[in-house]
Amino acid sequence: MQTRTPLQIRISWPAGHLTATLDDTPTSQALAKTLPFVSTARTWGEEVFFDTGLSVSRETDARQVVEPGTVAFWTDGDALALPYGPTPLSQGGECRLASPCNVLGRVDGDPRLLATVRDGDPIRVEPAGD
Repeated sequence: MQTRTPLQIRISWPAGHLTATLDDTPTSQALAKTLPFVSTARTWGEEVFFDTGLSVSRETDARQVVEPGTVAFWTDGDALALPYGPTPLSQGGECRLASPCNVLGRVDGDPRLLATVRDGDPIRVEPAGD
């Protein structure tokens, strides 16, 4: 049986960039077909999110409370959500998303790099370089 190589994406904004490794899920497969794309970053507490132009259904294992650095797809907003700390809905230090999201994977390295993203920044998502 052949296993797919995990999909790695690069997310860039004016002050920095990071890579993320996505699991093989229906949503990450659909997202891969949209790459590369450019969007406008929005911030919500310690979360960065941005429109993808992709509309998918909520998966059965969608979660609202996730670990910092989770790459999530917010089906209600057709957006990638990248939490790195508490949001306005969080209780304590948890990362609580606006609603249950499809979990796609994890940011590689320190998710606190996302703190340098400013609301309104252009953000580019592309396959990570070979």
